[in-house]
Amino acid sequence: MKILMVSSEVAPYAKSGGLGDVLGALPQALAKAGHEVAVVLPKYGIIKEEYLNQMYYKFFMYVPLGWRNKYCGVFELIREGVKYYFIDNEYYFGDKTLYKWNDLERFAFFDKAALEILKGIDFRPDIIHCHDWQAGMIPVLLDAYYKADGFYSDIKTVFTIHNLRYQGLYSVEAVSDFFSVNMGYFTDDKLEFHGCANLLKAGLVYSNLITTVSPTYAEEIKTPLGGERLDGLLRARENSLFGIVNGIDYDEYNPRRDELIFEKYNLNNFRTNKKANKVALQQQLGLTQDGEKVMIGLVSRLVDQKGLDLIAAVMDDLMGMDIQFVVVGTGEEKYENMFRHYAWCNPEKMSANIMFSNEMAHKVYAACDLFLMPSLFEPCGLGQLIALSYGTIPIVRETGGLKDTIQSYNEFTGEGNGFSFAEYNAHDMLYTIRRAIDFFSNKDIWHKIVRKAMKEDFSWEESAKKYIELYESLT
Repeated sequence: MKILMVSSEVAPYAKSGGLGDVLGALPQALAKAGHEVAVVLPKYGIIKEEYLNQMYYKFFMYVPLGWRNKYCGVFELIREGVKYYFIDNEYYFGDKTLYKWNDLERFAFFDKAALEILKGIDFRPDIIHCHDWQAGMIPVLLDAYYKADGFYSDIKTVFTIHNLRYQGLYSVEAVSDFFSVNMGYFTDDKLEFHGCANLLKAGLVYSNLITTVSPTYAEEIKTPLGGERLDGLLRARENSLFGIVNGIDYDEYNPRRDELIFEKYNLNNFRTNKKANKVALQQQLGLTQDGEKVMIGLVSRLVDQKGLDLIAAVMDDLMGMDIQFVVVGTGEEKYENMFRHYAWCNPEKMSANIMFSNEMAHKVYAACDLFLMPSLFEPCGLGQLIALSYGTIPIVRETGGLKDTIQSYNEFTGEGNGFSFAEYNAHDMLYTIRRAIDFFSNKDIWHKIVRKAMKEDFSWEESAKKYIELYESLT
């Protein structure tokens, strides 16, 4: 098959979160399975020079945007069997910001350009796979303008929800103007949404199939609690809605060959080398150096969605325990300051690294014994999957992809690769942390849990097989 991916983020070129990670790995997994894959993304000013030097200029054209005609340059880069096409327009994408005040206009241009360039790059896809609201209008544009053209007439569309909370809400008038679609598209069974136009809803209504990033999240978004006011539509389309767990890149997140950690390790030597990573990180961060002390890691955006309010409620309890707590991330000021405060008060057991540092994140995954991820909701989550690869045992709340990937340890059967709690409750979380620490003191049991975690396979190859099955059902 020929598959076109359209996304506002693609790692390693431009990303702000999990969306970019998915688009960095899934296309290559599909290409390795024998399919012809192309990816379209904006040519942002944030793209590093090393990648700019790998691109070559293809052509330019003008893209209609309402009454305007906008310059569109097309650059190509080929990496690991995938062709990446970068949409160039300095006004829309030239600075170093992924998302801005004029995102409606920017992504209207991007969506139209993604379709307009297909003849120029000589790529007629069987499937256009659109990701999140920024690409949600592509199925609508196909319906409104392109289905009469034989080149486009048989193209099928798949739309993936990476996080339902972000929907792209704008005025009906502005969306109608920039996308040049008539008012017949803005009824309540189409794009209209509580007086606005909803670009994510556009993808849900007009795509042939809908996916999201875990089976449990696919069920949660059909409920009033998790559906972000779109649960009725998602229930109506439930026969076309599928949940597929994201994978991780084991070339990047692999303690056997990770160049960013202090000591590489594997299933045979993790007992000594993982401890060596802990002691080295303790030394670097100024914590008490003790390889037997339980170290808990948190690598996250510091926002309510990630369960930070639960952690805030029990920080005094945590600091009263014989543990160390290492935080890496940025987010809401109240949480950044909270962690700074506790690190200042408890310098021997708390380290607050209020930054985004890929290198520090890798060191935390390798050094810690436990990884805390008590999310309010989590469509898939990558942190818990990365932690498993490093033998750092996740403590999660049973929601979305966390529930699908982490099985709470059962001391009677020996099954389980982590620890979990069901209710969104700080004291349930605290009880689960204490339970995990109790097992850490029994090294025979603990090493079995670590071995189980490190043997888990959440590779993109497995996820790609499921996407291919869906594509084939359409073609």
